Amino acid sequence: MDSVIRDLDLLDRQLVHALQIDGRVPFSRIAAVLGVSDRTVARRYHRLRAGGVLRVIGTPESHSLGLVDWAVRIQCAPGASAEIAAALAERADTSWVGLASGGTEITCITRARGGSAQGSMLLSRLPRTPRITGVTAHCILRMVAGTSGWPGRTAALDARQSEELARPASGAPSRGVVPTAADHRLFAALAEDGRAAVGDLAAATGWSESTVRRRIDELRTAGVLYFEIDIDPALYGFTHEAILWLTVAPAELTAVAEALAGHPEVAYAAAVTGPANMMAVVIVRDADALYDYLATRVGALPGVRGAETTPVTRHVKRSGTLLVTRPRSPAPRAGGPGPS
Repeated sequence: MDSVIRDLDLLDRQLVHALQIDGRVPFSRIAAVLGVSDRTVARRYHRLRAGGVLRVIGTPESHSLGLVDWAVRIQCAPGASAEIAAALAERADTSWVGLASGGTEITCITRARGGSAQGSMLLSRLPRTPRITGVTAHCILRMVAGTSGWPGRTAALDARQSEELARPASGAPSRGVVPTAADHRLFAALAEDGRAAVGDLAAATGWSESTVRRRIDELRTAGVLYFEIDIDPALYGFTHEAILWLTVAPAELTAVAEALAGHPEVAYAAAVTGPANMMAVVIVRDADALYDYLATRVGALPGVRGAETTPVTRHVKRSGTLLVTRPRSPAPRAGGPGPS
């Protein structure tokens, strides 16, 4: 993060909110809604992006690619987590790589082919050494909160402004839209920059610019392609993040999911496999606010039989952004984490 950018003013927050609604909305449209010039909006965006504060990322929906998302918890020996997390973050099949529980645990999301953990290139390459003391993988069955982003960054625009910027709602991922080889090149380019110019995307795919525009619209409408925003909640004054691993009675899963989706503290929640069958990423202002949330909000949910809280102490990678760098090292030993 650029040390000069320590917080966001109202216009910055309105811009981020607008991009959360539609990651590829033209600057001219944002400017018209906000009552400022196109140049002002573009300048703000490029300042935030150049400072490492804001990034728009295009992401394909996993099921459309025949993939399954897994939430992975890796327990490490003290002092080993930072290096292992940095190696994991460099992989194309990981996201949301973070250090938790005081640095003795790494959490991340990885994508695997097929319906079992054996399809994960990540899990198959984790080394069997004393540095990694345990691995737990939870298959993500259904995302239940977070489709519209963390509520803390979607409160800068009023209802009229939000409506003017909204795209038509995407449907469930369509089985009739099958990604092609050119689509995969498109996905790769959008993962680097979700707002890449159409001309650059045409060069990456070999399509014409009109075909690029049409295909992006088709993929978005079909629910196969969506856009995420990477931005640090600390810029909004929210400095504490934790992952909750909830054990919920099966009959109460839907009720708990609906409740979590309505909590402004919840940035993401999903039903998962394992003894803890619901995970939630919670963002709050401080430790005291986390206590209040656990005691008064989670504690009141019907069917919650247990809750494990793992504080996230540092993100190494969010949805697609490598947040820290490390010197290049020799290729990893067989079985070690590294780019595949």
